[in-house]
Amino acid sequence: MHYAWETPTDGVYRCRLPFLDVTVGLIHGRRGNLLVDCGTTLLEAKSIAEDVKTLTGGAVTHLVMTHDHFDHILGSAGFGDAELYGAPAVGDALTTGLDAVRAHAIGYGADPTELERAIAAVRLPNQLLVHVDVDLGDRVIHVRHPGPGHTDHDLIVVVPPTRPTQRTVVFCGDLVEESADPAISDDSDVPAWPRALDEVLRLGGPDAVYVPGHGAVVDSDFVRAQRDWLARRSTSEPTS
Repeated sequence: MHYAWETPTDGVYRCRLPFLDVTVGLIHGRRGNLLVDCGTTLLEAKSIAEDVKTLTGGAVTHLVMTHDHFDHILGSAGFGDAELYGAPAVGDALTTGLDAVRAHAIGYGADPTELERAIAAVRLPNQLLVHVDVDLGDRVIHVRHPGPGHTDHDLIVVVPPTRPTQRTVVFCGDLVEESADPAISDDSDVPAWPRALDEVLRLGGPDAVYVPGHGAVVDSDFVRAQRDWLARRSTSEPTS
């Protein structure tokens, strides 16, 4: 195994990539394997794909890219014939927006050589959407856009339990971060972000496992506290 994979519940995995502590999620079903985000480089993607084969005996069949930032999308070419899902902004980032994606990645210290290899090979989403259900045979996965926040197009992946003893798992992308404060940039909508987290909490429920885009797995109390932090941040910012 290349990475350390946690198991929030049966058939659901996640690892934290060394570069930027990015979360990659995996849901295994009878008909396939759904990956949540794909890292920055083809080397990362190759290692993830090999780990998925070891964990599940099969390849990645579906990939959801939660938003258009480089550390969540540039490994997209590493997953063969998988069906790729992303918001329209992800398609834009991987076509007309590649110069900005490259600059963003370089600014965070991505390896220039590996970065160019990934950019040369990127695969675009087959499905440009913000809402879809993916049937993996024994479980149906819900991809949803809870509203603007970290970006204007963040997607989350909700994994319902298959047995009464299991908990719902929600892959939150960068709407939730544990290893640092929420990442606010020019792409963010801070006033709307708390409402997006209210929707995340509604979709997951109070007992769900919430998997942030960076950092350790958290619970609903943590998400609620981060929502409140963002609400205070929004009201304290000066208006123009």
